[in-house]
Amino acid sequence: MDLWGVYLFHLITSALLEVILAGRDCLVAGDSCSSDETCSPRLRTLRQCVAGNGSMKLGPGARSQCANAVSALLSSPLHGCQCKRGMKKEKNCLSIYWSLHQSIIHGLKLVENYPYETVQKDYDYVRLASITADSDVGMTTVNRCLDAAKACNVDDLCQKLRTEYVSACIKPTAKSGLCNRPKCNKALRRFFDRVPADYTHELLFCPCTDTACAERRRQTIVPSCSYESGEKPNCITQMRICNADYVCRSRLAQFQYDCEPSEMSANGCKQGNYGACLLAYTGLIGSTITPNYVDNSTSSVAPWCSCSASGSRKEECDTFLGYFTDNICLQNALMTFGSESEQQPSVSQPSSPSPSSSSKENRSTTAFPQETLETMRNILDTIIPTQALGNELLVGQSTLPSNSLPSSASPSSQMLQAAFSLLLLLLHLLNNGH
Repeated sequence: MDLWGVYLFHLITSALLEVILAGRDCLVAGDSCSSDETCSPRLRTLRQCVAGNGSMKLGPGARSQCANAVSALLSSPLHGCQCKRGMKKEKNCLSIYWSLHQSIIHGLKLVENYPYETVQKDYDYVRLASITADSDVGMTTVNRCLDAAKACNVDDLCQKLRTEYVSACIKPTAKSGLCNRPKCNKALRRFFDRVPADYTHELLFCPCTDTACAERRRQTIVPSCSYESGEKPNCITQMRICNADYVCRSRLAQFQYDCEPSEMSANGCKQGNYGACLLAYTGLIGSTITPNYVDNSTSSVAPWCSCSASGSRKEECDTFLGYFTDNICLQNALMTFGSESEQQPSVSQPSSPSPSSSSKENRSTTAFPQETLETMRNILDTIIPTQALGNELLVGQSTLPSNSLPSSASPSSQMLQAAFSLLLLLLHLLNNGH
């Protein structure tokens, strides 16, 4: 097969993945459930259950009603749905996700992960010095923090959003003369959610060997507005505020999952991925528990809060703060960022392959590598083992009877079937040597 065939193959597989992810979108799943006469009342029941006083609202047998609602919705499109970090209507999407995913619902324990989609790919942190105006290929980087700032200024999106958040964070309000912290935090979230990690990570995690460099790095998020305040609040209070906000709660769940330490792991991370941990860390910036470097003499990080006067919740508070101050996974991720020996896969924003990149990745002009075909067969075996399971991709697996919630040929399922047909046709042509 020629290079055009290779490019077509990538386009079709990319489109297939987009359709699959669209089918898992919590906003789409919520709309589907709300329009279904069986699913909708169960979703309303569940929301009453998780509101905190479901027993009062539902009356006698409340726990049984909550359990039945959960069991039924686990076979609906809501089960397994996810959101995209920084997406439009992110808070609405997350509210749908958390309606079903709670740690405890009247004694019902559910597995809690975090609601964001992850995209795995081989990822090498960019040597940004090579794209600054006065740098040559192979030139030794003297100050990577300075190089990162130069590279950001060259990139239109990075420069625009960085200028926006710096302006928002240093501008005093007319009434108080202080900065507008909510506006500053919103601009920071926009920057770290929309600018590629190639740039944001180099700005925030660049290695420093002197205090001037470390202070420049510490000032990246304009801490006088976004981070510091008068007296440090209690971390328990900050956690409570965070958990009451769907976005902050989700970012914290992602951070605690991707940066979970493990003594059994070779690199100290249970998930084994430094890049994912750092991306989850940046997701907290602009929230109630924004972390930052605590000084310009170390690489220690922590949110602006304290565990003093925590009373009976001192252990809980210390555990939370320890995720930043005594976390071997996070510490290793910060220390090894950008090192030549770091060859792990990381997490990044999804991107579509271009014809040029496809050509570089596929040197053969006659056929697909056998491993590529095998990988695609494995994907197909996972998502479409039989034609009868086409609809189940949207509603998730369940041990409930198939008539627990009625299903219909939704636009999403029709798109899936069309994508599957195209991919199967392409694989048929490959297998027959066309």
